[in-house]
Order: sequence, then structure tokens, then C-alpha cells
Amino acid sequence: MTHDWSPAETGVAWSDIVTTPRLLIALDFDGTASPLVDDPMAARALPEVRDAVERLVALPNTAVAYVSGRSLPDLREIAEHGDDSAVTLAGSHGAQYWFPGEGEVDILAAEDDDDVRAELWDAVQPIIDRHDGVELERKSFGLGVHGRRATPEAEAAAFDEIDAFMSERMPQWRRRRGNHILEFSSRVEGKDTAIGVLRERFDATGILFAGDDVTDEDALSALGPGDLGVRVGPGETVASVRVRTPQEIGVLLSVLADERASAQE
Repeated sequence: MTHDWSPAETGVAWSDIVTTPRLLIALDFDGTASPLVDDPMAARALPEVRDAVERLVALPNTAVAYVSGRSLPDLREIAEHGDDSAVTLAGSHGAQYWFPGEGEVDILAAEDDDDVRAELWDAVQPIIDRHDGVELERKSFGLGVHGRRATPEAEAAAFDEIDAFMSERMPQWRRRRGNHILEFSSRVEGKDTAIGVLRERFDATGILFAGDDVTDEDALSALGPGDLGVRVGPGETVASVRVRTPQEIGVLLSVLADERASAQE
């Protein structure tokens, strides 16, 4: 049963996260740390989210990771993520990783299919160009088609054409449909994979994961006892708690930082 989170949260699941010995906070980026914007590369974390993240990573036995469908280079750009950052990144739905003090780490071996991707990008671009406002994102392991700037009719038509094209050309690729985006990837990993990798990496005794879209339900479904799932915005979810907006995620993270700091004193 999902309930609305409030700053006065006192439930057992919340208390367990606040006091867990080794905490990992894993956040989707678009629609969670950042509001959804028309230009995908213009997304930036809200100041209140960024400030709370900085406070959290400064606490003992507390790690923060952005877990996103974005390719790692794009995620680093929108997260304004420098080489000295204390924030971990999991890009491409858990197929790419960057760790503080190490940089990019090849945890999951990738096949070299650059030529295949380039051919597909060239082939789908004319389809994209026929639909005003629809944009192609060239991803490290596939492609994404964005319809945020398009009319609903143009988005639907473009998605239908891309679906038909990809089902014929690359039926074995993983398909994902999200908020105004249709994605195809040569990799089968999902955000559930990222949760498993990060849990082991940080030996986390508790994970708080927050996300707003269909692909985030993979990560939310991978949570277990001692973890806490947070859904941002409307929609069916397996998360325990819900907030309405990325702004409320900023509040939640700030309260978490306050309470965890107090618990560690």
C-alpha cells in the first residue's frame, strides 16, 4: 500500500532508512532530481535536491547515486558531475558506472557494436525528421526517441513508425517506453540491475530509491526488507511512499539528511 510522504514521517520503513548502518540513496534524474524539460540536455537538478545530496554524501556510511537511462556522458553533463564528485552514477539503465575516486568502471562487459548503432541512427533519422518536435537521442547502447516538444499526434505517429522499424531490424533489443520517450537498447540490463550492483558495491544495509517513470518500477521492484521505495508523481507503483514533485524530493532528502545526521551523533 502506497501512502503520501510528509516531513513528519515516522513509519517503521522511514525510521529503518534513517538509522540503517550503511545507507545508499539512489535517485532517478529526469522527473525526480530534475523537473521534466522540453530539451533533455537542459535538465539540471533542483537546487534543493543538489544541496541535500551534498549534505548526504558528507555523512558517514552514506552514499548517493544517480541511476538513469541516460548514457554516462550525458548523465555527467546534466548532473554537472565533475571528476572530484562524491556522487556515484549508473547510466544506460545500469549498463554503465562511475564511482568516486575511480571514475568509469567496466563492471558489465559490453560488446562492440558501434557500427550497428551508427547504421540504425542513420536509418531512423529520416523517420524522426518527418515528425515536428520529435528528436533522436544517440545512446551508448542504442537510441531514444523524445516527443516532449511534439504534439501528441506527432509523438504517437513517430513512435509507431520507430516501433515497426525496430521490430523488423532489431527484434532482440530491449524496448522501453517512458514519459514522452521510446528507447531501444542492445543491453538487457535494467535499473533493477543497477540496484543489485550498487547494493553489493556499497554493502548497503538499506536503500532508498526514488523515481517517477515506468522504467523506475524495475528498481522499485528490486528493493527488499530494510529498503524504501519512493514514487514521484502519479501512476501505478510498488513504492511504499509517494511525493508529488521533484521539489518534494528535495524536501524529503533534506529531512533525511537532518534526521540521519542527528541519529549518528
